[in-house]
Parts: sequence; structure tokens; C-alpha cells
Amino acid sequence: MRIRLCLAALSLIGGASVATVSAPSASAAACSDIDVVAARGTFEPGTLGLIVGDPVFSALQKKLTGRNLTSYKVNYPADLSLTSAAQGNADLVNHVNSQAASCPNQRFILVGYSQGANVVDNSIGISSAGAVVGSPIVATIPAALERRVAAVLLFGNPIRAIGKSVTGTYQSRTIDFCAKGDPVCEAGGNDTLAHLGYTANADAAASFAAGKV
Repeated sequence: MRIRLCLAALSLIGGASVATVSAPSASAAACSDIDVVAARGTFEPGTLGLIVGDPVFSALQKKLTGRNLTSYKVNYPADLSLTSAAQGNADLVNHVNSQAASCPNQRFILVGYSQGANVVDNSIGISSAGAVVGSPIVATIPAALERRVAAVLLFGNPIRAIGKSVTGTYQSRTIDFCAKGDPVCEAGGNDTLAHLGYTANADAAASFAAGKV
């Protein structure tokens, strides 16, 4: 299953023009101190994502013992359809907008793995068009809410393979892991299994986020 996940992510290269994408209406969850919003990778199982989302959330709970955390699994196909990442982009932004309106003091940690990193990239204004399972931007977190995004945690980020990275407003709050040889995020990478090893970075990611909250 894990090998299939990585090979599927590698089988579609390049973004395509995307029709208008609308996300389902979001309903506000509890007003925690921090909402961890996680976008899983292509075909990745698990609650928030077996390889990244679940272990990162567990590590954050251990690092932020004095804070009340909730989590949200971005609602999108995470498949190889041309609008998959765009649907995730729309849903993530819709969720953050809804939560922010209902919970004025809540902050957010955004987590994205593989295609899910494309989803997060788009949502913070960095287009993933042209990357593996990427898409043009369809929605961005409003400028008024930028300060409430405490940290951005990215793993196996496909835009890195096309020479892009997170810059601008969110750069200092972003950590972006790319394993050596991972062909999804490293141009010329040839170690397919490297894309499946990001659970090992969960603690480092949580420590980084804890320093930004």
C-alpha cells in the first residue's frame, strides 16, 4: 500500500487548468487553542494521514501540553484527478475562515504531505501548478488571518522539485522536509522509498511548531 502511494504520486506530472472548485460548507469545531489542519498525501490512509498527519499531531500533543489542540482532516480526494489538490485548497481555506470567524482566539498549524503539501502551498499563496499532483491556486487564507497561522509543516513538497519554495509572509514560520533522493521533492531523485519515511521527522516538526506558537 505504501509503495503504491508513492508510485501513484509520481505517475502524474504537471498541473492542468482547473475549473472552478467549491468546497463543502464547513461547520465550526470546538474553539481550541490550536487547530491542526492536515492535508494527507495521495491515497494515504489514516485519520489525518498515517505517514505524516497522525504522528505529527501526536508529537504536537506532547510538545504543547499546556494547550488545547483539535485537528481537522482536509476534505479532498487525495487521488490523481486533475482537480484533487484544488479541492483540498478550497476546503482548507474554507475551514480556516469558518473556524476563525467562530473562534477569535484560535490559531492554526497547517500540515501537508506530498499532494497535501501542494494543498497547503496553494492555500498560503504559493502555486503548485506544474508540480506533481499540483494545481493552480483557487483560494488563499485572507491577509487578515495570516497572523493566526502559527506554523506551516511540509513534507515531501512537490514544488521543490520544480525549483520553488515557500517565500514571503509564511517563510519564517515554515519548515519543509525533503528526504535525500525523494523524487517527489528533489529534482533527479531516484529513491522512491525515501518519500515514505517522513514519520521520522514528526518530532522535529512538532518542536519547530512549538517554538512558533
